[in-house]
Amino acid sequence: MNYHSTIEQLKRHEGLKLKPYRCTAGKLTIGYGHNLDDKGITKAQAEEMLLSDMCEVEEKLHRAGFLSGLNDARKAVLINMAFQLGFNGLSKFRNMLAAVQSEQYVLAASEMLDSLWAKQTPNRAKELSEQMLTGEFQ
Repeated sequence: MNYHSTIEQLKRHEGLKLKPYRCTAGKLTIGYGHNLDDKGITKAQAEEMLLSDMCEVEEKLHRAGFLSGLNDARKAVLINMAFQLGFNGLSKFRNMLAAVQSEQYVLAASEMLDSLWAKQTPNRAKELSEQMLTGEFQ
């Protein structure tokens, strides 16, 4: 079997779509005709996507200067929050971010809990605020 030629032909016929779309059969599809409705994705694909997305978030936070001077556990808090809320969502935590930058971790943890985010995702917020406070993974 000539896999290279077959793959090139499939790519040409299917076309590459980097965002989900509905194919002519009405199935949610992505990539080169990958049927998300019927096949979904594998755990390995999900893990690869998670790592890629997390690294993208980390790079954006690093470029913004939010991660400098923090240990891994506190960096992970900001990465986790930005992953969930997006960079712009995290940026709205001005008081918390200012407290983190000035190494006032008690205040930063308190600011995290005093938010709509904490009310909407209380278990996540409690765990991450403890992690910010202690500087240790929970």
